[in-house]
Amino acid sequence: MTLNVLVLGAGFGGLELSSRLATELGDQVEVTLIDRSDAFVFGYAKLDVMFGKRTADEVRMPYREIAHPAVRFRQETIVAIDPATRSATTEKGTYSGDVLVVALGAGYDMAATPGLADAGHEFYSVEGAAGLRDVLAGFRGGRVVVGICGPSFKCPPAPSEASILVEEMLRERGVREQSSVTLVSPFGVPVPPSPELSAAILARFAERGIEFRNGRRVTALDGAAREVVLDDETRIGYDLFLGIPVHRAPEVVVASGLTENGWIPVEKGTGATRFPDVYALGDVTSVGTPKAGVFAERAARVLADTLIARHRGQADPAGYDGTGACWIEIGSANVARVDVDFFSVPGKPIGVFTPPSAETFAAKESFGPERRARWFGTPAGR
Repeated sequence: MTLNVLVLGAGFGGLELSSRLATELGDQVEVTLIDRSDAFVFGYAKLDVMFGKRTADEVRMPYREIAHPAVRFRQETIVAIDPATRSATTEKGTYSGDVLVVALGAGYDMAATPGLADAGHEFYSVEGAAGLRDVLAGFRGGRVVVGICGPSFKCPPAPSEASILVEEMLRERGVREQSSVTLVSPFGVPVPPSPELSAAILARFAERGIEFRNGRRVTALDGAAREVVLDDETRIGYDLFLGIPVHRAPEVVVASGLTENGWIPVEKGTGATRFPDVYALGDVTSVGTPKAGVFAERAARVLADTLIARHRGQADPAGYDGTGACWIEIGSANVARVDVDFFSVPGKPIGVFTPPSAETFAAKESFGPERRARWFGTPAGR
């Protein structure tokens, strides 16, 4: 019997799940993968676009290149989800499956921060990063504020990376002396699960004169006064604001009845929701790990193995363990790594820091090509 799986969202979770099912089950599975976008982009690649290292076209991986015969990609916008019938409706029709997986990620609510859309810039979307490329190219120094607007957000190290990279840009242009760089974060330290990584970042901040305004969020931008407003009513003057918008689950997910307190609750080990044969992965959930692609990917791998085992009449594999690893640039092309375990000790993530080295740099460089080969069924060198 053929297993029909409907996957909503072609990010880390959706791509890992689809490719693993297709590779392991072959003609025993039919995967319908739906996403409104036409291409995938790694989150870290947006910084490359923002700072002019690569163009937006160069970092795109078109979904039309997916070569797994068992995966049928549809570029369509999902307008309704019915978890009771494991179906989804797009502007072109309705799809259903034996299994429904929601992996639609987190969206950005620009309106939640008054003034952000008109008086600032965001760099978490491809469009935002591409627009900032020209803005940064013409920036001749001044007060730069990198600000986080919500309590949780994708890729926790990225704001620190952006702060370090913009400071380096100002230094290279010879305008650092007449400039300042401030990072506003709701966290007490840059990356809470890893004291060692946080210490390395803070050491870099101190070395380069980057201010870390911790325990605070940006609530508004006063474009007329050129001031950032924080959640304690403090104001910071700025000439250039680089923001991380408030994150929300997509409205179509909220309307489906799957969410509680804004996100989809799931079983930690499997990603199962309260609806039979309906699962959720990644940033759209409240599973307890950061909103980062590596965690969605690992959860998707476990879910794929679970579905494969059940299809074959085998015992379920071990559940998702809440672990993941990510890389962070800490200046001067140095790349560090942190491996984090969020489930072993409830409420107390365990982070293991790997300092910058040639090995960590090479590992980050191979990360994208390896996944492109796996997800798209194409050679890693493409």
